[in-house]
Amino acid sequence: MFESIHPGTSIGQVSLRVSDLQRSIEFYRNIVGLQVLREENGMAELTADGKTPLLTLKEIPGAVVRPRRSGAGLYHFAILLPDRKSLGLSLRHLVQSGIHIGQADHLVSEALYIADPDNNGIEIYRDRPRTEWQRDQKGEYIMAVDPIDWDGLLEEAGDEAWHGLPEGTIIGHIHLHVTDLEATKQFYHDVLGFDIVAHMEKSALFISAGGYHHHIGLNTWAGVGAPLTPADSPGLSYYQIKLEDQAALDAVIGRLSAAGINIEHNSGSVIVLDPSGIEIHLVI
Repeated sequence: MFESIHPGTSIGQVSLRVSDLQRSIEFYRNIVGLQVLREENGMAELTADGKTPLLTLKEIPGAVVRPRRSGAGLYHFAILLPDRKSLGLSLRHLVQSGIHIGQADHLVSEALYIADPDNNGIEIYRDRPRTEWQRDQKGEYIMAVDPIDWDGLLEEAGDEAWHGLPEGTIIGHIHLHVTDLEATKQFYHDVLGFDIVAHMEKSALFISAGGYHHHIGLNTWAGVGAPLTPADSPGLSYYQIKLEDQAALDAVIGRLSAAGINIEHNSGSVIVLDPSGIEIHLVI
């Protein structure tokens, strides 16, 4: 019998492997707008509010940057801003930086897309109010890839100075290239307990907790059977799934154990691999 994951579940810290730590720090500070919280031993933690780590960067000496969509792993991680004005300020800053910007109005949200120097994908977005989200006859969220209101976002920013990402910024969701969509669905939906909230034909699946439009996107756009991006290359090291409390975590651990999935414990995290070999840290 299906058991949904706790509705308060969210995506936590994202950890990336990079080829040049200082170059990446400068990018995430000067282009994206994060601050360095801690830096030591070839690793840096980045934050928006000066307290909460959102992103960890770890340098892999000699790592060779790979093309995008070249293996299972990260498609993009998504930075959720607290309001539309903040997105307008980010858009204006990105335009002034000269970086290539992708964009889409997903109906539930407005999103900007960039890539870091190692081709790690980044989405910067804001949500529309939940009252404006619509579902189809199957109960799935209606999303699109329409053009954003570029001028309206810039007008929203006005003449206010950009000072980086504001307090209230979080990791809103993560989108992954996976090896096999059906096996991935069984793991994330049947075992972990995420609800299915949308499909994109037969190549992508969107899942969430608590009625969100999606906490995790899953696709086979790097190819069915695509191998996991090697650990000595830039890419996703792991990401956190944050559970509301110990009871919520124990419920997930129980379902993982019943499914015969290997679990490791390390420094307060429960570590598990999804069917593509992507590392997940379950935390409270």
